[in-house]
Formats: sequence, structure tokens, C-alpha cells
Amino acid sequence: MTSEKFKIGWIGLGKMGNPMSKQILKAGYPLRVYNRSQEKTKALETEGATSAATAKELVEKTDAIFIMVSNDEAVSEIFNQENGIFSAEVKNKIFINASTISPELSISLSEELKNKNAFYLDAPVSGSVKQAEDATLVSIVGGEQSIFDKVKPVLEAYSKKAILVGENGVGNAAKLAVNTYLGILTQGLAEIIQFSRTKNVKTEDLMEIINNSALGSTFGKIKGEAAINENYNAAFTLEHLTKDLRLAQNSGFDKPVGNAAYNTFKNAEAELGAEDVIAIIKKLS
Repeated sequence: MTSEKFKIGWIGLGKMGNPMSKQILKAGYPLRVYNRSQEKTKALETEGATSAATAKELVEKTDAIFIMVSNDEAVSEIFNQENGIFSAEVKNKIFINASTISPELSISLSEELKNKNAFYLDAPVSGSVKQAEDATLVSIVGGEQSIFDKVKPVLEAYSKKAILVGENGVGNAAKLAVNTYLGILTQGLAEIIQFSRTKNVKTEDLMEIINNSALGSTFGKIKGEAAINENYNAAFTLEHLTKDLRLAQNSGFDKPVGNAAYNTFKNAEAELGAEDVIAIIKKLS
């Protein structure tokens, strides 16, 4: 089976799942979607997708099934609930889990699917809503080379790069490393903005200096502008970053700078969780 013949299933139409699944439609793949909120599936139906009433129905009517939900608990529910994935016949199906979850859960799912003669890739993405809308995400993949090769063209519908980094679970481990770095960068940016303001340095001037230096980055430009405008509408919520930092801790991360970032975000989660990650600047003031 080649990717050109795949019937694609997509589970999870949240902030990331919605624009990512649209890219698959744009690439010309037949797409069937499932989401707990039927309103979101109806919106995609107007763009050419079909919908499924349950995850079981979706699996039975597609070849390659993408999953993009918020956490370990949501992934486990999708697989194990009544009319969930494991209630369907999964033989020869390929499951691509784009959710950021623990490496341990990915390994467990991959083994259970292998026992059912199915295939699994962990394929979390680096990037946020804008990159999903622009099809410039980076897919970080763990699994078998042969399965990766089959679905790589589909991954590239929403990714500027799809990288196989190792066996099942390694993709998720790499994503947790990336997001720990993101937490460190976010706290660092917030801290220097706060410091510079105490010394009468305008944030606009500070960011112009940084963005035109060797330290300049897309991340710095986007989050610096958000800080200048005090725009904390979430592209990536603070609670989701905190969840990823917690997963890294639970997977064995124990280094001083990353630990400090985790503690800062953990302490801000209850108050600022629904806001963008750069809202951490309010907790540091």
C-alpha cells in the first residue's frame, strides 16, 4: 500500500488538529474525521472531509489513522473507551500519534498494536498554530523505518520536515527535550524583558537588538511582539507547556535550569494556564 492510496482518518480537531487535518485535505487525501464535539467535524465536512460517529467506525473505514489530542489520559481514552480504537479490527492499520505524550505510553501502545498485527508511530510536532496553518511544522517520529517511509508523504502535508529519530517512544522523548528547551527559552525571555524594564529599556528596543543579533529567532520575534502588545491569547497554552515539562520530569529529566523552568510554570498554571506561554511574564513581575 502506498501513501497515494491511503484513506486517512483523523482523531482530534483542537487548536492543532484542525489546521493539521486541513493540510491533509489540501494535499488531496480522502479524509474521515472524528471529534467529541460534532460542531468541529461539521466545519471540516464543508471542506470535503467525511465524519465518523465513533473512533471505532473511523478506524474500520480508513487505512492510516492520525491522533492529535491533549495528553496521556485523552490518548488512553481514545484507544480504550467503548467504541474506541481497540474495539475495532486494527490488523494492518497504521496509527500515527501526533500527540505530545509520555514515551512510556507510546511504547505500551506500540507493543499492544504490534500484538494485534497493526503498526504505530509516535509523531509529535514542533511548532504551534501558525506553523500548522502554514504547513511548516516539524514531525519528530519514533518507529519502524518501513512504516515511516510509507506515511512520510502524508506527514509532509503539514510538515516542512519529518525526521525519524529512533524506535517507538524516541519521538516523544525528543519532543519532551524540545519543549523543555522551549520552557527555558520562554522563562529566559520573560526575565530579561522584566529586567530591562526596571532599567528603563523599552521592550521594543530590546527586541530589535535581539532580533538583529545572532540571538534572533522566529520564537523571539513572535513572543517578543506578544509581550510588547500584552497579547496573551494562546497559540500554545501555558498549561500544555507545563504538562510537557511535567512529562519530562516524570521521564527522568533532572537538570537545574529545566527544573527551575518547570517550577515557575507549575506555580503559574492555576492562574495563567489558559493563556499563552509568554504570559509567564506576568508571574515574574
